Amino acid sequence: MTTRILICDDSALARKQMARALPEGLRGDVSYAKDGVEALEKLRRHEAELMFLDLNMPEMDGYQVLEQVREEDLPVMTIVVSGDIQPQARERVKKLGAIDFIKKPTETGILLSLLVDYGVYRPGDLEDAALQDATLKNTGSANPEISVSLNDYLQEISNVAMGRSSDLLARLLKVFVKQPIPKVAFLANSELHMAISSVSNSNTYSAVCQGFTGAGIAGEALLLFADASFREMAEMLHYENLEGEAVNIEVLMDMSSILFGAFLKGIGDQLDLKLGLGHPTVLGQHRQITELLEHHSTREEQLLCIEICYTLEDRDIECDMLILLTGDSVPFLEDRLQYLVD
Repeated sequence: MTTRILICDDSALARKQMARALPEGLRGDVSYAKDGVEALEKLRRHEAELMFLDLNMPEMDGYQVLEQVREEDLPVMTIVVSGDIQPQARERVKKLGAIDFIKKPTETGILLSLLVDYGVYRPGDLEDAALQDATLKNTGSANPEISVSLNDYLQEISNVAMGRSSDLLARLLKVFVKQPIPKVAFLANSELHMAISSVSNSNTYSAVCQGFTGAGIAGEALLLFADASFREMAEMLHYENLEGEAVNIEVLMDMSSILFGAFLKGIGDQLDLKLGLGHPTVLGQHRQITELLEHHSTREEQLLCIEICYTLEDRDIECDMLILLTGDSVPFLEDRLQYLVD
């Protein structure tokens, strides 16, 4: 008998990668859930003994799933698999009942070691049984094929890169950074302001941008920082002076250095390329979003836009990052996606 496994992740790419990382002998009885609500429905029907659970999902996130599993006393072992690698994230899931934590992207060796440690898998035994049982022998192909789109691919690699930048920010500021779900969309330059869902029209913002290039890919990173957040951020960064234009510029540059550097390195590592970064440039200060993006509005080029809103728990700090990839980058990204899913 193999262990019935449930993989819960809103990303089709992550579900596919997790299933592929499993040892051959455990692939015969795997089911999937696209969000926490669907996962709980399957657990209540006792369809799984082991669940691999993502944290960052719509409808119901991984923390809420763990809380509900504990409240209903559902009989399942849960291993969290997440791009959110903040120390507090690991601590919180353990307190909620997860038996362990694996960072994304999943490393097969680490996964195998955990499965052996928890008695779920003994190398060789299940494979030998599968060869003797025709029903097990072909069950790997019985699972539905998972289709992965370019948007899903970009959302998942952005999720992993966001986890790295959030971890750096969390360790530096000693805070917990809430993880949003990255938003991916094709937009014209003139439509960029419509992509920024988290900002308020009544507030003013300051912005800094930084270009980047690599083999087959190019774009720019854009950081929008709410003016009302400057003083609190300067205080958290332990500046001597907390107000003034010079301090605001320093906050912008420090935040862009932290977030751009870690995020773009995370993207580059997953795409197996080194990204060269240009010099950061202040686009403007104390202005409406539409004004800050005015230099884009006159160009009609289609961009691939990734939006991430960083939120610090229990802090009134608003910070939005856009990664804008040129249309010429799309063929390279599609090639990388094809390589992963084949």
